[in-house]
Amino acid sequence: MASDLPYAADAEVSLSYDELEVLRLQYQKELAQDYVTVQTKFNYAWGLVKAPIREHQVEGVRLLQELYRAEPTRRRECLYYLALGHYKMGNFEEAKKFNALLMEKEPSNMQAMSLAQLIDRGVAREGYIGMALVGGAAAIGTLLVAGLIRRATRK
Repeated sequence: MASDLPYAADAEVSLSYDELEVLRLQYQKELAQDYVTVQTKFNYAWGLVKAPIREHQVEGVRLLQELYRAEPTRRRECLYYLALGHYKMGNFEEAKKFNALLMEKEPSNMQAMSLAQLIDRGVAREGYIGMALVGGAAAIGTLLVAGLIRRATRK
């Protein structure tokens, strides 16, 4: 999969615990001093979004949303990582929304194009799972109804 989507490697690669810890400590240090630089906040949010732990991803998305609103110069990067974060959390509609905003601004952005492919695959996979669940429930329902009908006709 990585060979056909070279620009979406961020979706599969996480930071090590130690790498994320360096970013967290820098963020906490600046937070304690009542002044967090845009770069530090972005770096920490980026690391959290790339983490394999959902709670970290949620916090990363929250920080990126704050940056997106407050820092117009960082919106392009924020859009991509907001889309990525939502993709990793399985929020495919939100991921599509943020990625579409980025594609509007940069239609030839290879990262956004490859992320769009990953999002579409996630939506399709989710759809297949949903269809399987509905099909299974329908089959069980049919068996239950058939059993009830058999019981009713025996009496």
